[in-house]
Amino acid sequence: MFRGSWVALITPMVDQGTVDYDSLKRLVDFHLVNGTQGLVIMGTTGEAATISFAEQMQVISAVCQQVQGRIAVIAGNGANATAEAVERTKALSALPIDGFLTVTPFYNKPMQKGMVLHFNAVAAATDKPVLLYNVPGRTGVDLLPETVAELAKTSNIVGIKEATGSMTRLTELQQLCPAGFMLLSGDDASAAEFMLKGGHGVISVTTNVAPKQMALLCQAACNGDAA
Repeated sequence: MFRGSWVALITPMVDQGTVDYDSLKRLVDFHLVNGTQGLVIMGTTGEAATISFAEQMQVISAVCQQVQGRIAVIAGNGANATAEAVERTKALSALPIDGFLTVTPFYNKPMQKGMVLHFNAVAAATDKPVLLYNVPGRTGVDLLPETVAELAKTSNIVGIKEATGSMTRLTELQQLCPAGFMLLSGDDASAAEFMLKGGHGVISVTTNVAPKQMALLCQAACNGDAA
């Protein structure tokens, strides 16, 4: 399911700082006709950290209503407090989304064991699939491959958005995680190489403005075509 070109969707705003829902609907339609395989709502690029959870729920609901099941929708549910992440997950599970993107707890710098407990608590709060999200340049903590492999034992933790841009990291994940565990790039600059070396797709910022081109790139790279 979590393959190919996914967009880390922006959240359009009007000058007053509220969500521009008309533009949001146009953005969704733009991706529906240009080959994007899935929408990731309320992640880093969607500026979830600057938007109240009530507003996030409204945005995700609006996107689901516009999509009507035509492509997959994943919602960001991350928080640096485990209890908050669990509550968000429970609330969002009532919406017709296809899964979650759960970022590592930011600012706190938890130990690896702490992250295992955190992600497993989130996964236990839903029957929907969960993608881990490792972006140490923003969160201040690195989810190590051995920890990812441990989390991959949880039935509904199905993959990771890996944003270090490291091909060594990709190789380590491939060696340690089960074959069906989805490996998605979170770094546009290295995404093509990531997929050529066996990654399954990308959750991309660039796809906001060039969805058709990114979809073609993903198709070629995932098929091993470097030309």
